[in-house]
Amino acid sequence: MTELKGTRVAILATDGFEELELSEPKKALEAQSMEVHVVAPKKHGIRAWAKTDWGDDYPVDKVIDEVSAEDYHALVLPGGLFNPDALRTDEKALNFVRAFFEAGKPVGAICHAPWILINAEVVEGRRLTSVHSIADDLKNAGAKWEDSEVVCDSALVTSRTPADLHAFNNKLIEEIKEGRHRGQHA
Repeated sequence: MTELKGTRVAILATDGFEELELSEPKKALEAQSMEVHVVAPKKHGIRAWAKTDWGDDYPVDKVIDEVSAEDYHALVLPGGLFNPDALRTDEKALNFVRAFFEAGKPVGAICHAPWILINAEVVEGRRLTSVHSIADDLKNAGAKWEDSEVVCDSALVTSRTPADLHAFNNKLIEEIKEGRHRGQHA
């Protein structure tokens, strides 16, 4: 698997991300020879939420102040309840996310992570899915929400829960292989 060697992917997260929604995409992308950086608002490690309680601490590779969307080929947004709720009010995080859309680069978001996309103002008119509890939030923001394992709309890949990770990871890798998409927009 050398065709994706040199491809760099950012996973944007902070405390309270759903552990599997960061660890599993990271493993899948690295298995394809991609370089994956965990990007966070703070330098020290971030703590996972593991289904019903706090999980492991994860190292941060880059602080959001040190990077830009130009440094990466794609972006992954893990869910969890606390992580996207914190990031959706962080203007630096929102600008980072928005820049991937403006550049036509693939973005993957799972579970509650589309909350970040709402605040980044990139969901209007787009097809996507999420955990059921934020479906109305997405619809109210102008998204076309559907209850599917994985939804792809011009390089925007979304899924509902960790149960969908296999389909999410496969579709995300496919979109990264395709590269920039003209239909991806802010």
